[in-house]
Amino acid sequence: MSEKHYERDLKICSKMPTCGDLLEDIEDMVSSNDLTPEERYGSRKNIFPRVRRKPKDLDISNNENNPLCDSVIPGTQSIYVKTWGCSHNNSDGEYMAGQLAAYGYRITDTPNDADLWLLNSCTVKNPAEDHFRNTISRAQKDDKKVVVAGCVPQGQPRAKYLKGLSVIGVQQIDRVVEVVEETLKGHNVRLFGQKKNHGKKLGGAKLDLPKIRKNPLIEIIAINTGCLNQCTYCKTKHARGELGSYPPEEIVSRARQSFEEGVVEIWLTSEDTGAYGKDIGVTLPELLWQLVEVIPEGCMLRVGMTNPPYILEHLEEMAKVLSHPRVYAFLHVPVQAASDSVLMDMRREYCLADFKQVVDFLRERVPGVTIATDVICGFPTETPEDFEETLRLVEEYQFPSLFINQFFPRPGTPAAKMQRVPPQEVKRRTKAISELFQSYRPYDHKVGEIHNVLVTEESHDKKFYVAHNKYYDQVLVPKDEKLLGKMVTVEITSTGKHYLMGRLLSDHVTKVAIATPLPKGTVSGVQEVPDNTTVPTQTLSKSTWFQHHLSRITPAGMPLWMQVAAVVLAIAVVLDLCRIVYRVSAKF
Repeated sequence: MSEKHYERDLKICSKMPTCGDLLEDIEDMVSSNDLTPEERYGSRKNIFPRVRRKPKDLDISNNENNPLCDSVIPGTQSIYVKTWGCSHNNSDGEYMAGQLAAYGYRITDTPNDADLWLLNSCTVKNPAEDHFRNTISRAQKDDKKVVVAGCVPQGQPRAKYLKGLSVIGVQQIDRVVEVVEETLKGHNVRLFGQKKNHGKKLGGAKLDLPKIRKNPLIEIIAINTGCLNQCTYCKTKHARGELGSYPPEEIVSRARQSFEEGVVEIWLTSEDTGAYGKDIGVTLPELLWQLVEVIPEGCMLRVGMTNPPYILEHLEEMAKVLSHPRVYAFLHVPVQAASDSVLMDMRREYCLADFKQVVDFLRERVPGVTIATDVICGFPTETPEDFEETLRLVEEYQFPSLFINQFFPRPGTPAAKMQRVPPQEVKRRTKAISELFQSYRPYDHKVGEIHNVLVTEESHDKKFYVAHNKYYDQVLVPKDEKLLGKMVTVEITSTGKHYLMGRLLSDHVTKVAIATPLPKGTVSGVQEVPDNTTVPTQTLSKSTWFQHHLSRITPAGMPLWMQVAAVVLAIAVVLDLCRIVYRVSAKF
């Protein structure tokens, strides 16, 4: 600093008020001896702004796949939805696809054409999770946006291969549109939490949401989520949690809506249908009798899997329900093992005698009833003698439908910490029980019988249509478009291990649907309006509309009063800021 400038600055500072002086106004700090703006910035005359040049290697002429923009238009992209696992998971996948389509997204079956992959996972077995993980890797390799859902991320949200991915919890599927929107913008969203009412767990998202049925003739309704058991091998419990049941009126309403959209068959599903209603003071038979009242003549109801402890309480009523002409005489009751000691180590909460009581009672009271069951081969504490008991059970009852599973140690479960049976021994046991199952033919005695069957789907080899009789036996009929969704009369001409072959006795078919089924891929629960957008068939009330939009701008699980308070507070802050800006601008 020059001596001239130093003397000038010293002179100015000597005339400025000190900290001890009283200032009437902050403007008193500025005196006539201060530097003027011209003097302050005069030394910068020779400073010129420099234009920042774009990198030469950045090609923005034709970048359609990854446009350089700071925003996207929601509802204009294509979504690929893939689901693994049980019918409950499939129902969730249908709901998520329906909401996305209703919002404007295009649902595609071609992964390469999609902008985002929505992967709905299953955590029951290792192979299902492995396939899920490999699909994520493939999506990332193809530079696709990914949203993961289902039981895997819910049960193990900190899994390394899920890092950096958007996640939607099993009870938050009604907010899938928000998660997809944010993911397409490049954000990662992890939305978990449970649906609760006054601190009590609910069944999940509302049942009247839009959905796209994979089969327009079949509606899958989840009647509850979670269970009351603590099975040592089960990872699903970590994802679905404790029991949460839907109110009967909500389930019945969904069934009624489905029939009005051309559905002819309803599947009730959950992790354990027998436990339904124990948390809300209702029983499964009470729900079933209410449903029977709204099922049109010729349409059918299938009851999902139930564990022995809970169905034991309702055997009399269940026998009556399964005998009803509009309910399939079919029940899936997993035994898992025939050894009481193994069942105890599994914490299955029943013994072999309980399972036999269920099967024997239903076979006596419901002639021809089909009982399907599951077994696990190679549970850590299963000895060769224990396995022989399971073989004897299968040989005694000759179940027409038997699901054979190898034991897989699922992370975080008590059974995963137990000493495992050698893999070769597990394979030997699996092979032995599979050979036993293949050794008997459960349908040969039905050759020549006459059955009324409901035709609902296409066979895997695309050569036949698949129908079911009263006992939910799989009957193959000619692939004729006029048969689909109809009740026909057939004669059983031959049988296989898993099917019966039916010959049409006449050209007459019985229409059972009360409405024309929706075309495949059509969104259920919405109607078209003139501007080609979709709206729910049930018009939202003002209060419901308000709650819906509040839930979209506030964190998941926040009570309604807290949502309102948060919005009011935000509005107050914005208004206060506007007032401050106005006063400042008015002053200058």
